[in-house]
Amino acid sequence: MNRSRRALLGAVLATAAGLAAAPVAGADTTQDAGLGPYHRQHVDWRACQRGPDDGDGRALDEAGVQCADIRVPLDYSHPGGRAITVAIARSKATDTAHYAGPLLFNLGGPATPVLSTVPLARQGLGVTGAKFDVIGMDVRFSGRSSPIDCGWQAGWLPRSAGTDRESFDRMVALSKDLADRCARTNADVLPYASTADAARDMDVVRAALGAPKLSFLGYSQGSYLGAQYLQRFGGRAGRVVLDSAIDPDRPGVTILSDRTAASRRAAALGEWAALAAQHDDLFHLGTTAEQVLATVDRVYRAAADTPLRVGPYLVDDTVVPALVLGLLVDDSEESAVELAATVQVLAQAADTGGAEPTQALSDTLAGQLTGRESAQHSAATAVQCGDAPVSRDVEAYWRDIEAARTGNPLFGPLGNNITPCAFWPNPPRERPVRVRNGTPALVVQAAGEVNAVLEMGQAMHRALSGSRMITLEGARDHGVYLFRGSDCVDTAVNAYLDTGNLPTTDLTCTQ
Repeated sequence: MNRSRRALLGAVLATAAGLAAAPVAGADTTQDAGLGPYHRQHVDWRACQRGPDDGDGRALDEAGVQCADIRVPLDYSHPGGRAITVAIARSKATDTAHYAGPLLFNLGGPATPVLSTVPLARQGLGVTGAKFDVIGMDVRFSGRSSPIDCGWQAGWLPRSAGTDRESFDRMVALSKDLADRCARTNADVLPYASTADAARDMDVVRAALGAPKLSFLGYSQGSYLGAQYLQRFGGRAGRVVLDSAIDPDRPGVTILSDRTAASRRAAALGEWAALAAQHDDLFHLGTTAEQVLATVDRVYRAAADTPLRVGPYLVDDTVVPALVLGLLVDDSEESAVELAATVQVLAQAADTGGAEPTQALSDTLAGQLTGRESAQHSAATAVQCGDAPVSRDVEAYWRDIEAARTGNPLFGPLGNNITPCAFWPNPPRERPVRVRNGTPALVVQAAGEVNAVLEMGQAMHRALSGSRMITLEGARDHGVYLFRGSDCVDTAVNAYLDTGNLPTTDLTCTQ
């Protein structure tokens, strides 16, 4: 897939046609107790469009994609209780002579809706994907899957603690307000938002479709969903690819404070600054990398003194680091130019009292500073808060922020900031399951990643002792397979998906 498709798919992808649901091997195991009615449910495939204004559904119908709602228990410890639905979409296999079953994909987030991207996944997988039914599933409480919306008037992740205690206190107040809004509007379902329950939903989907095995392609936080499935249902896993993987021992928001990620972000910013300095005739940010970095720092501190007026938005020091980081997730020329344009706008606002944003910056600010993406932010935060417990001691966060700020003033306060999870109405219902198994899988990672850094992918590789790993040197893309355009990576992953045979050794590709 090209980079324009990546923008659509990205914040940083059933069974054989006509088969009725059939008994599945292992259906009488303890983990399946009480789930028989869900496993045997009839899957009612239908058109995807829901009403005349549903453009995404209409586009899916035009692409020949079918949609269905799958019933799953709200609470898997009481499967006889309340049920909810998760929405799935299917692009049927075209190479039925070599049919390999369903391949479910996930784009991370967590809780990024994926149904509308099924045609792009089909196109990107090409000949290799022809033997699979390509399945999109919106994880519970996101997209079309019993969605929640806490009525947030601002986004959350990523958000920084800013330059000083006053900025941090604003983030404390905001995070508490967001958590309180979710408690008031969705208290009945928040305890059941987690990656563990999403993995259980995946297995109900597999069973309802009558498939003995479920293949999986997961990016970013989706790698943790895949790892949870492997740990809980390894015998039912087909061909599994985990791209831009996170450390499975650090689920939820606990992974955000990774010091290595913060230092890689600073290094990536330095690389971009050197590039921008070489083209000062275009960007006018400075003729040396030091001058360009000084411009970024000046913008950051000006936003702390007085929020910058950018179009209709007020941009303070809790937002500036996120704007910069969002355009460092790959090393493309497109992202480098957009980052330069963003810094130009912010610098103009700092110098003159106001500036008009680029269209891309306007879209980003709308997602961060308005309620436009309230539902998606609500679902993503609910899953992260349900995945792992966090400290509720406000002062502990402040101490960590101050320590991180010393070596990395721009990105340290971003990674260590307090989140709504510190005020979430319920702690996680279950302890995170430690991922340690030998189920085959393929881990893919860019060596220069600034979010899911290489060490995180290596941690996933170690936790999955039956896995192999592909490392792409000379790139920092968040999302490598199908997105980067690396023939070496794509050929190796396609070979695995095509045959089910992992590479005999770990591989290193060079961009």
